[in-house]
Amino acid sequence: MKLHELSSAEGARHTRKRLGRGVGSGLGKTSGRGHKGQNARSGGGVRPGFEGGQNPLYRRLPKRGFVNPTRKEFAIVNLEDLNKFEAGTEVTPELLMETGVVKSPKDGIKILGNGELTVKLTVKANKFSQSAVDKIQAAGGQSEVI
Repeated sequence: MKLHELSSAEGARHTRKRLGRGVGSGLGKTSGRGHKGQNARSGGGVRPGFEGGQNPLYRRLPKRGFVNPTRKEFAIVNLEDLNKFEAGTEVTPELLMETGVVKSPKDGIKILGNGELTVKLTVKANKFSQSAVDKIQAAGGQSEVI
């Protein structure tokens, strides 16, 4: 098989409709839009969700829940992810970003106690879970809230 012998799978490529190119094409005159009416006009049609004046679905269904405008979303780091650092390292949000542990810091970084910490570290973050603080101290390290 050579490059010039390659062809697309059957039905994979469609020829585009050439509208308004004569009666013989089957898509001349009104170009498949029918006669007159809202949909035949340029820019015609109704907006998405419009149901002909009937109360639309998005208004028939009740509103649910509450969105807190002052909510803070923290990037989460588990203790097991911190084992990649050498003992005695000061782990800061900047270091976590550089090493790729955290992709975006959002509103801060929270350290959770999932997994075991095997190295002694000084960890600086915006928030800590109580189990994370206990495990960091058990490994001989320190946790600092910044």
